Amino acid sequence: MPELPEVETVRRGLQPVLEGACIVKVEARRPDLRFPLPEGFVGALTGRHVTALGRRAKYLIAHLEDGKALICHLGMSGSFRIERSGASSTPGVFHNERSKLDAHDHVVFTVRNGAGPSSRIIFNDPRRFGFMLLADEATLDQHPMLAGLGTEPTGNELSGALISDLFRGREMPLKAALLDQRLIAGIGNIYACEALWRAKLSPRRAAGSIAAKPGKASQRAERLAEALRDVIAEAIEAGGSSLRDHIRTDGSLGYFQHRFKVYDREGEPCQREDGGVIARVVQSGRSTFYCPVCQR
Repeated sequence: MPELPEVETVRRGLQPVLEGACIVKVEARRPDLRFPLPEGFVGALTGRHVTALGRRAKYLIAHLEDGKALICHLGMSGSFRIERSGASSTPGVFHNERSKLDAHDHVVFTVRNGAGPSSRIIFNDPRRFGFMLLADEATLDQHPMLAGLGTEPTGNELSGALISDLFRGREMPLKAALLDQRLIAGIGNIYACEALWRAKLSPRRAAGSIAAKPGKASQRAERLAEALRDVIAEAIEAGGSSLRDHIRTDGSLGYFQHRFKVYDREGEPCQREDGGVIARVVQSGRSTFYCPVCQR
């Protein structure tokens, strides 16, 4: 599933075309994705201007001029493709190429920004685990998909002291705590593994073991906060990671996977040259990659 850096990369790719544009036409080619499309979906969006395109955790949020908001989730295989002036915006040869079959183009937005030609924004999702929902702007934070989401890992708010407070008393493994969206929003399997390696912390240690007194930060919590902020920022800059299904809106690949230190490197020597070999364990049904020597 695309993680926060991939979703932010998609947002940045869509922003120049969608933000400030008028949605002149909406084609809903099927009545549902993961969930049924909202009643009156086409009519609610047609003719509306998009005032801003934001992101909360792994959700894209298009803010509309009439006080409504469109919440989008990519699911496992969803992507947006931009087409302008009849030219495809998905050039290139891909290691893990996305579906271009019309059968998987489920929702198509025709938008016009100013007096220029119109563009088409196409949502393609072979597995149909993505979804689109409408919400009221005034109560957006209370929407069931957004309520209760934790701190974003992209700013200074994510500090060692905050992590210490969030994890205090928790016996769950540290990796599981990082994936709990109620604590820190947007962290997924890939970046949890990478951040823990950078922070030299074992994914198997109890989350509460890195906590200090209330309002204070242990060295371990400080290292983890810095590692999380850095790995997310670097992944966004690189355009995300092209594993299985992720591509950017222009069709090009993200390249952060070339910087992986542990993820999907089972059996390889640790890049710290400490004599460790990258191991894989299964936690909560998901693969965790780490170095048993330097991650304690």
